[in-house]
This record gives sequence, C-alpha cells and structure tokens, in this order.
Amino acid sequence: MGDSAAVKILKKHLVEGEPVKGQECAIRIDQTLTQDATGTMAYLQFEALGVPRVKTELSVSYVDHNTAQEDFKNPDDHRYLQSIAAKYGIKFSRPGNGICHQVHLERFARPGRTLLGSDSHTPTAGGVGSIAIGAGGLDVAFAMAGLPFHLKFPAIINIHLTGKLSPFVSAKDVILAVLQKLGVNGGLNKVIEYTGPGVKTLSVPDRATITNMGAETGATTSVFPSDEITLAFLKAQDREKDWEEILPDADAEYDEVVEINLSELEPMAATPHSPGNISAIKDIEGLEVQQVCIGSCTNSSLRDLRTVAALLKGRTVHPGCSLVISPGSRQVFRELADSGDLGVLIGAGARILECTCGPCIGQGQAPPSAGVSVRTFNRNFEGRSGTKDGKLYLVSPETAAATAVFGKLTDPRKLGEMPEIKLPESFLVDDSMILEPSDNPDGIEILRGPNIAPLPMKDPLEEVITGEVLLKTGDNITTDHIMPAGKYLPLRSNVPEYAKHVFEGVDKDFADRAKAKGGGFIIGGNAYGQGSSREHAALCPMYLGVKAVIVKSFARIHLKNLINFGIVPFEFVNAEDYDRIEQGDKLEVRVIPFEKEMVLKNVSKNLEFTIRPMIVSQRDIEILKAGGELAFTKSGS
Repeated sequence: MGDSAAVKILKKHLVEGEPVKGQECAIRIDQTLTQDATGTMAYLQFEALGVPRVKTELSVSYVDHNTAQEDFKNPDDHRYLQSIAAKYGIKFSRPGNGICHQVHLERFARPGRTLLGSDSHTPTAGGVGSIAIGAGGLDVAFAMAGLPFHLKFPAIINIHLTGKLSPFVSAKDVILAVLQKLGVNGGLNKVIEYTGPGVKTLSVPDRATITNMGAETGATTSVFPSDEITLAFLKAQDREKDWEEILPDADAEYDEVVEINLSELEPMAATPHSPGNISAIKDIEGLEVQQVCIGSCTNSSLRDLRTVAALLKGRTVHPGCSLVISPGSRQVFRELADSGDLGVLIGAGARILECTCGPCIGQGQAPPSAGVSVRTFNRNFEGRSGTKDGKLYLVSPETAAATAVFGKLTDPRKLGEMPEIKLPESFLVDDSMILEPSDNPDGIEILRGPNIAPLPMKDPLEEVITGEVLLKTGDNITTDHIMPAGKYLPLRSNVPEYAKHVFEGVDKDFADRAKAKGGGFIIGGNAYGQGSSREHAALCPMYLGVKAVIVKSFARIHLKNLINFGIVPFEFVNAEDYDRIEQGDKLEVRVIPFEKEMVLKNVSKNLEFTIRPMIVSQRDIEILKAGGELAFTKSGS
C-alpha cells in the first residue's frame, strides 16, 4: 500500500523510531513560531540551553496576543522578545503586523516542511501542505536548539471530500461538520488528511480555516495536499519558489475514512460551551445576539473579510448588536483599505480592531452579562470571552454578517443572492514589519523588564508521591480553566505571580490551598487539558507543588506539557474509581520503579486503585525522574 501525504512528510523528517502507529518517534523540525503570550517563557527556556544561535531553517517570533499595553508589562516583554530575536537568529514580526498563523501562512509556510509552534492553532499551515504541530513553549525551545520533537507516530484519518459548497456555505461549515463527526477527542494522536475531488474546490484560505480548527478535535495536526491551488496561492504571495507538489499515493492507506459531501452541507454553529456542540443554523436561528466578532486566526483572511464587506454593502449593523472586526494581517488590512472594502465595513457600522487575536483570547470586547456573542473564532469555552456567563456561538463569516444585520442568529441564505468574491492575482507584499536578526549578535543586549521572573525548576521525582487531593474536576477541563488568559496574559513571564490564578474560575482558593498543603494531586475527568497549548497550565501548577494529575483521559498537548515540567500524568484503569476519590483525601503512589500499572492508595478511605502512567517511552520516565525536560536535557541525558 502507498503512503498518505502526511506520512510522506513525516517519514522524510523521521530521525528516531519507526513509522508505526502508536510508537514513539522523533522528527526533525524545519520551522518554529512563537507568539508573545507563550514566547517569553519559551525564549527564557531557550536561553537556559546555552545555544548561541537557532538551528532551524526558519524561526519567527510574533507579537499578536498581548498588545493592550495597559502598563509596562507587555511593552517590556516585547522589547525582550525583539532583543532575543535579534541576538539568536530569529525573525521578529512587530506588533500590528498580524496574527502569527495568518502571517505565517502568507509569508513563510511551505509545503513538505515541518513547523512546530507554541500555539495550538499552528496546524493552520497545513493548508499549504505543511506538517504543522502545536506544542508547549519548551518543546519549541528545544526545536530551535536543533533537537527533534518526540511524539507518537499518528494514525491518519482521511476526510474524503466530494461535491462543492453551496452559496453561503463556507470552510467554517466544513470543519464544524468534521467536529460533528469526530467530536473534541476524535483526533487524539491522529493526523487529519483531506483528499477527494472536493479538495480542488477549496482555496488555500479555505483549507487553512479547516486545518486551523482541526485542533479542536484533539488532532496532532491536519493537512491538505500541495497542488496547483497551493501553487497559485504561493505565486500570488510572490513565493512560487517555495512550492513543491505533495500528494498522497493513489493507493494510500488510511486508518479511518470519513466521507463528507460538500454539496450537502449547510450553515452551522458550535453552541455553548464547546466547539463540539454542533447545530444547524436553521434549527437554532432567531436567538437575540448582542455582539458579533469577526476575525481570529480561523477566519480573518482577505477572502473572509471581503465576503463580509460584500454582504454588508448597503446595510447597517442592527442597533441592538455590536460588530467588531479584526483583520488577520497587515496585508489583509491594506488590501481591504485599497479596494474600498474597509470603507464599506466602517460605513455599515463595524468597529475595526487591531490585527491581533483580541477578543478570541479575552483581550477586550467581552459580551454583556449573560449576553450572546456570535464569533468566527475557534473556541467558545465558558468564561474565555471575559464574561463568565457569556454564551458564545462559533459560525462562518457569512452567518456572522447576517446575524449582525438582523440582530438575531440568522441563516445567511436569507440575505438573498451570494455576491461573487474575487481575490487578487497578486497580493500586496510588504515585509517591512518583519525584522531580520542582527548580523552582530555579540553586540545585542537582552532587555529584561522587572516583570520577567527567573525560570522556575522542579526537584527530581520522589520514589513515593504523597499528598492531598487539592481539587477534583469534571470532564472537559480546558487550559483556560486551569490558567485563565485575558487580563492575566501580561503575567505569562512571571510564574510566581501568574500561579496565584491557577484554577481561579473553578475554585478561587486553589492556589492558596496548594501552597498551604505543600502541593498534592489533581483528579479530573475526560479530555483534561483540552484547548490552548499554554504550557503555563502545567508550569504554574508545578510551581504550586502539584505532583501528579490523575484523570480519565488527557488532551495531547497538555499531557506532553505535564511530563515536560515533571508532573506525573496518570489515567484511571477503571473509570469508576474516579467516583471513589474526593477533594481532601490523602493519596499515596510509589512511582519508582515505573510500571505499566501502579497502585494508588487512598489513605483517607483505606482503598486501593489501579492507575497507569501516561508515558510513551523510557525517555519520558527519565524526564520525570529528573524533574522535567529542561533538567533532563541540561544534565546531558
């Protein structure tokens, strides 16, 4: 049997292990990206490795998250990031240049390359045929140092597309249909690869929307073939030389096949509070909406915003509704301005925001109390918007535009005839806001503000872990639950301060209790740690003394981050044992020597359970014993 496109790229980059599903392997990383919310910690970790210059083909540091600059913290971090980039051989995308995934797609993503990014939506670059994986900042730091990235060799899901999208149905509806079929856990340790005649009907911006939000299935990444559609996009970006054809073999073998007929799809929405809660718009329309947000790394391309402008032309935003728009990049913003589309949007009553993540990560534009916000974003977790009781619906740009006009969740087909959307044959290319690294790195001073705290480290693992259950959670705990973002993003470079807010929205006393008890255990349900790649969801609990997390199942990136920072991850062998442990119970488990299954003692209730450490290899064991991957690597292991 032949190989899929994803397997071809993975095999080409394999440096350890075999291409066998489920086995640990390691791949060479060609490119990395960071953003400022995760980048400061990633570069502190890179500095600790003592490597004089990055060893990747390309590394880019983007500033797109913490741009509010309400005090000195954000601008200090940005100065640090700029000086680090200049010294260590990293391109620096300045504030205002755009959202990392959109800019990287436009200017740097290449077919057949591997990309590791400290942001869970790094798979956006799969829209041009890259194997692009989101990871914790520590993994990215190691990749910049020339070390391989370790992962389980993934299973490959083939999403076979036929037909063609109908008017007012777009790429967002495709990925919502995928989520409807796979759910938020169906992609775990898998790569989603798109094939079939329907692929040829989708532009690169369409494909990037789909691969971006594939992260919500828990997938390692998503990828489209690199074909003539890809070539046309790269040529329009004056990057024709970056193209190469990447296609699956005619007899490619897949682990699963999911059929989707694009012609049968209709406008859809993810309803509160999960990207996996999918409904057809026609079944839920009529809901009054107080806010519409268009943009984010999922739907802020020129194609998306030009569509919105065409639908809003001659119309006005409903008086009971606020419409905000975040262009994905400076290129998109300028194209909108030069074409007159920006004037149309402003004339319709839209409020134009910076080319940043903004409302998607809770940085401004929170909805009113108990308000309904319809967004073209990728996540709608409870409280993520900054309003605890806000209700977030995720939709396409077409549905968002119709909703803004009528002030109610509306099927966009009610707007009449779909206008034809044309993209330029050549995009406006201006990379002047991307700074090249210095030719004289020895002359660069690293600028550190007072909010940049020293990197915390963990002691080596004890043979027996003991402690209280500090918190027991339910299913679908996200990294937003563990480490809230929004107003706390400026604290990302100061772990002692940021750690004060661990689990704040779940249990406001958690941080104080963890410190008072000298650390302990966390008990959780299914899909623990889904969502953002933020390593602080492991780093800050480690700082508070959390020794182990025991759950029914983990999300991929968070599981890796726990190991990276020396917190032992366990899953219950028998899920019903979850019900026999309560907050405050004293637990004990002997972890050295590591076994495939271990005995967990509930000392308070005189009970014993069987749990399994969620480790892939002997290397994971040695990392945990050392107290985390940084200590393990610096020891020369």
